[in-house]
Amino acid sequence: MPTNPYGWIDKSLAALHRAHRYRSVQAIDGMAGPMIQRQGQTLVNFASNDYLGLTSDPRLAAAAIAAIHTYGTGSTGSRLLSGHRELHRELEQAIAALKGTDDAIVFSSGYLANLGAIAALVGTPDVVLGDEYNHSSLKTGARASGAAALDYRHGDMAHLEELLSIHRAQYRRCLITTDSVFSMDGDLCPLPEILELAETYNAMVLVDEAHGTGVFGTNGSGVVAHLGCAGRPLITVGTLSKALGSLGGYVTGSQTLIDFLRNRAPGWIYTTGLTPAATAAALAAVQIIQQEPNRRRTLWQNVAIVSQGLDRLFEAAAPPQLKPLPSASPIISLEGPSARAVLNVSQQLQQVGLWVPAVRPPTVPSSRLRITLMATHQPHQLDQLMQALSATATIAV
Repeated sequence: MPTNPYGWIDKSLAALHRAHRYRSVQAIDGMAGPMIQRQGQTLVNFASNDYLGLTSDPRLAAAAIAAIHTYGTGSTGSRLLSGHRELHRELEQAIAALKGTDDAIVFSSGYLANLGAIAALVGTPDVVLGDEYNHSSLKTGARASGAAALDYRHGDMAHLEELLSIHRAQYRRCLITTDSVFSMDGDLCPLPEILELAETYNAMVLVDEAHGTGVFGTNGSGVVAHLGCAGRPLITVGTLSKALGSLGGYVTGSQTLIDFLRNRAPGWIYTTGLTPAATAAALAAVQIIQQEPNRRRTLWQNVAIVSQGLDRLFEAAAPPQLKPLPSASPIISLEGPSARAVLNVSQQLQQVGLWVPAVRPPTVPSSRLRITLMATHQPHQLDQLMQALSATATIAV
């Protein structure tokens, strides 16, 4: 018998170091915008999901401060037990209006929203079919629900239909889950095809719009509208912590669905409500993204500049050590041959003033640099990125 029941932890950490998969958090100073201060160094920030630059918007800060003065710093308990502030309901109604749905329910995080919704909708007699590249919260929610959980190959509708034809009849309910924007690649789900299959096989569909809300659609409502699927029967989940610059999560859908979740979603019932400050900041952000479409236009202009620059760069590089993965969003990933390779390139970029994180397994199937673009990035910062990548694309890694 081992003498130390915790000794395996040291060995596991050592294995992570050997595989170049060890990770640690990096402290930054001040506000996180297109420029950040990290360990005394000024860096251009290509590691943020703050796509519209709202995290440092003074209007969100003013709304949060006013809410603290009015309601205090916390919500004190579960909304069903302790009550909620009218501010919570105003945010839910604003999200529902943005999404064009009957109603919405706000959770304390996007992760909890996915776990809570899935656990309420399916159980042991049911099956969940999810894209293999789905976010961890979707995968964990499927497992935690007790339902059978099966993955279909990424974006492969033929494989999804095959699984539906084999398994659907064996289960009471079926839930298909997918990200709208896949956060580590940047590509979009084939939502119209998923909805067609769901209709054929009597399945529910849950779409995670974490990286789509505020970014896609004429009013920032997300990928569902962008792909022409607004008004179709589905469940939309999202977060308030990315383009909306705050914290929390939500589910939108029919009135019946939201009423059901208020009574059955454990991730909402058994946790403290979202803080007044985060609620007010998110409410201000929902209003801003609809009133200021120029933010989205600028963001997409920046995406076009970098995408076209990468096309030129990798046409000229022979052979490139980094390979762009298909993307249709402000998330651009450059796949590398190994974890060590992408770490080396990330460190070299940091030396010239750029924060471009290296993402490695098991978070992703293959190691890559993950570049995220913001509306507040300036043209000279994008030029700096392209010049630095040009210098590293063909290095020996």
